[in-house]
Amino acid sequence: MKAFFTRFLELIKDKNTAAIGAGTGFALAVLLVVFGFLKTLFILLMTFIGFYIGAKLLSDKDKLKDLLDKILPPGRFR
Repeated sequence: MKAFFTRFLELIKDKNTAAIGAGTGFALAVLLVVFGFLKTLFILLMTFIGFYIGAKLLSDKDKLKDLLDKILPPGRFR
């Protein structure tokens, strides 16, 4: 988990962090007003899980291919 946060901080290191924080706060406020607390919590949790899985699997194409080979057997076209 430490490596994940380190990588995330490196990703936003050279960006305008004030704008990122303001945008995140605004988006969170809109989600809370529109959907309520529990639905917003669910949306944020699913977003975080999707980001984490995407960062792990899509960073290396071989990992994604190995995972798909485990789930779906290789077909005759590959």
